[in-house]
Amino acid sequence: MKVYMGEEEIIKKNMALAQEKIYTTEFIEELPEDVRAEVIDGQLFYMASPTATHQRLLGFLHGTIWNYIREKKGRCQVYPAPLAVYLNKDHHTYLEPDVILVCDPGKMTEKGCYGAPDFVAEIVSPSTQSRDYLLKLNKYQSAGVKEYWILDIRKKTIHVYDFENERKDTYDFADKIGMKVLWGLEIDFSEFDAP
Repeated sequence: MKVYMGEEEIIKKNMALAQEKIYTTEFIEELPEDVRAEVIDGQLFYMASPTATHQRLLGFLHGTIWNYIREKKGRCQVYPAPLAVYLNKDHHTYLEPDVILVCDPGKMTEKGCYGAPDFVAEIVSPSTQSRDYLLKLNKYQSAGVKEYWILDIRKKTIHVYDFENERKDTYDFADKIGMKVLWGLEIDFSEFDAP
């Protein structure tokens, strides 16, 4: 085969791309229970163990939402990580958001949520920052998530994306934030003892 000038680099590049592995939800499901990972459009991302502050914030957020739903006798269910979200009902995206709220019980099975939760919260860590702010933001919006919160402990900021109304607001850890999906719930982040 005759290779013309410049074609050699193109061939090498295409061969490398062809050899890149595409991961599926089946791969994730076969991992040992103590290994956490996500797949986004076939790309694999291992997840580090969360910090104690991350877990306290997750517990605060989950507990506040859970108590509100219980008090109001609501039909929605809130789940903390780790719980599988098969976001696009395909084999190439598997996520474990920190907190999800699901108001359609038909989306839930014992394995997790199939389709878009109504609400998703991700607590940023240095290793997940680019995924939370870029990849996941786009995935959640295109899949039909109504509301997405990104909580950044280091910057003490909370970005609230109201996808239904095409609105983004930024708050800090001294603010009260109203959830759009659970009308009437205001979460007072000044009650969270951030370091």
